[in-house]
Amino acid sequence: MMMKRAGSSSDKQLDAKTLRRLAQNREAARKSRLRKKAYVQQLESSRIKLSQLEQDLQRARSQGLFLGGCGGAAGNISSGAAIFDMEYARWLEDDHRHMSELRTGLQAHLSDGDLRVIVDGCISHYDEIFRLKGSAAKSDVFHLITGMWTTPAERCFLWMGGFRPSELIKMLITQLDPLTEQQLMGIYSLQQSSQQAEEALSQGLEQLQQSLVDTVAGGSIIDGMQQMAIALGKLANLEGFVRQADNLRQQTLHQLRRILTVRQAARCFLVIGEYYGRLRALSSLWGSRPRETMMNDDNSCQTTDLQMVQHAQNHFSNF
Repeated sequence: MMMKRAGSSSDKQLDAKTLRRLAQNREAARKSRLRKKAYVQQLESSRIKLSQLEQDLQRARSQGLFLGGCGGAAGNISSGAAIFDMEYARWLEDDHRHMSELRTGLQAHLSDGDLRVIVDGCISHYDEIFRLKGSAAKSDVFHLITGMWTTPAERCFLWMGGFRPSELIKMLITQLDPLTEQQLMGIYSLQQSSQQAEEALSQGLEQLQQSLVDTVAGGSIIDGMQQMAIALGKLANLEGFVRQADNLRQQTLHQLRRILTVRQAARCFLVIGEYYGRLRALSSLWGSRPRETMMNDDNSCQTTDLQMVQHAQNHFSNF
């Protein structure tokens, strides 16, 4: 009788353990199905994004946005440039998220500690674009330096494949009030040193361009291939100029972060993001103007040589 009771108790315990194990297995299987479903959804989302990016690139090529002077008749760009354009599109998506976090953080008056996390994320975000540009410069420096990856409005203000640090600082000074005297001195010093570095790089690029002109134009037709080989070697120096310019841009952003308080830095990066967002929006508006407006603009620009001379005389009569 005692043996029977012991066996019955053991069976109950075994049944309970089995039930728990079965329940755990079912839960593990359910979680596995959810993970698999999420993974499949992520793959599908990535596939859709990639397809959209490819369509955007094809549309941009057909509109002439990515046509460089050295492009083929079909307007094809190099594989390295196409990869950079897709990576830059993803970077812009992340940029929208960073700007939203900055805006929300400032409006919510987050603590300095919480705001610092967001600001540091923005710095890392900018470091990422410089890393991407560094890789792109190796594969297609022409695509990068001519700004074919940016919108037409952004391209108007381009300097060596990016923003001019001294001009960016000049814009920010009016947006970051109030600044202490020490901060102002630091920012003005940064602006001056940036301007000096810009001038040195610009002079170096001008010398390279002149050297290329002399090389391509010089020599006889017989020596043409040798001249082209020399010119190709000199063109390789373009990558160095773009890298130095990007390094100056990156250092400028990091220096601004050190000079400013956390809240000022958050405001600084928000201003930068919104500024370039407006330039991109301006390009979109310009490209989508009604045809009638374009025709009116063309008609308004038709002036005679006499009108241009008269306008110039009136303009300089004030001096």
